[in-house]
Amino acid sequence: MALSRRVLLGRLAATGAAAAAVTAGPAQAAPSGGGRRVRTGFDRLAADGYRLLDGHRVGIVTNPTGVTHEAPARASEAERGEVRHIVDVMHADRRVRLTAVFGPEHGFRGTAQAGGSEGRYDDPATGLPVYDTYDKTVQELTGVFAQSGVDTVLFDIQDVGARFYTYIWTLYDCMVAAALAGLRFVVLDRPNPVTGRAATGPVLDRRYSSFVGREPIAQAHGMTVTELARLFNGEFVPRSAGRPVELETVAMTGWRRTDFFDATGLPWVPPSPNMPTADTALVYAGTCLFEGTNLSEGRGTTRPFELLGAEGLDRRWAQAAAELDLPGVHFREAYFVPTFSKFQGKTVGGVQLHLHDRAAFDPVRTGIGLLVTAKRHWPQFAWLADHFDHLAGTATVRTMIDAGATTDEVTAAWQAELARFRAVRERYLHYR
Repeated sequence: MALSRRVLLGRLAATGAAAAAVTAGPAQAAPSGGGRRVRTGFDRLAADGYRLLDGHRVGIVTNPTGVTHEAPARASEAERGEVRHIVDVMHADRRVRLTAVFGPEHGFRGTAQAGGSEGRYDDPATGLPVYDTYDKTVQELTGVFAQSGVDTVLFDIQDVGARFYTYIWTLYDCMVAAALAGLRFVVLDRPNPVTGRAATGPVLDRRYSSFVGREPIAQAHGMTVTELARLFNGEFVPRSAGRPVELETVAMTGWRRTDFFDATGLPWVPPSPNMPTADTALVYAGTCLFEGTNLSEGRGTTRPFELLGAEGLDRRWAQAAAELDLPGVHFREAYFVPTFSKFQGKTVGGVQLHLHDRAAFDPVRTGIGLLVTAKRHWPQFAWLADHFDHLAGTATVRTMIDAGATTDEVTAAWQAELARFRAVRERYLHYR
């Protein structure tokens, strides 16, 4: 059964209270903004005079991350170098016939928390109609596109590299809906902020398909959104729509697969309320699994997904985690009081993750190690089993940990399916 994030997080809260491309590391982060300049897909589209959109009625799927750091040639001197939203930029440019905006989870302007959206409204800044895509079936999305009157759907959202981050499934669902409606689909690329070096973690079993994972890709996919769009169109969209969508992608320039976000020279805009920094994205692919347990995953703190804990946990968990000798990370005994979500207003003991070698760090393996040790050292540990299995994309992780498996044994269990996914993934990679 396909479950929405709204349903999954609603359950969690209750428990916690109880195909054509346009082409033309050291330990710690470099100083913010000190990297070379990457030109995003939108920057290249604008620099080309929006020729790809010429004569089309365009609707865009985007959120606050859809910004440009390169003002178009027609901008005034005062506008040059500003971080401006691409909807505002395109709306002001007569070369683009932008007629609609489509908002994902958290909304177009990003005001909604996890499991929410902004609904249907007219954008005060531009007057454009904003349509809600969140928690919509493909059939409903097809109706939304028809209502909007667009013939080309543009997609530009910053992803964070994890299968359960819902924007990539908004991408997928919108591609399927566009294929069914006979619309053209254009994807503008942005960096994978945690690099595109490798895919890691379990591959989704379709029996656990939901909005936190529609199709069988790895938990940390190691791809950009245009690479994912090409993979989706080659492997999955025809299965859902009966045919591929008419897809075009606009690649970045200046990005390499080994680049972390701070090497790009791009501004970080939080893709969602609980993804405040690029550091959060580094750990998210592993520690978001705690969303599927009765421990806090750090929501309601200034360090979500870096702080983990529960009432009654103490320094012994950090000590046990340290004994795993996981590469690239130290674990600090930590105490915190969440302002919302699980353990709201209560003192929580647990750990904070401190990365000292992000190139060596494996977020998924680290997440498994923390789950193994938390279960052994906190008698009240419990799974939110349905939600956890959808996050992991399989029941195997949970059942192996329950049976006493070690971190090595759990991670060994998915290597065969991961190798098969990596072989498929390789065919769709654009950057080297």
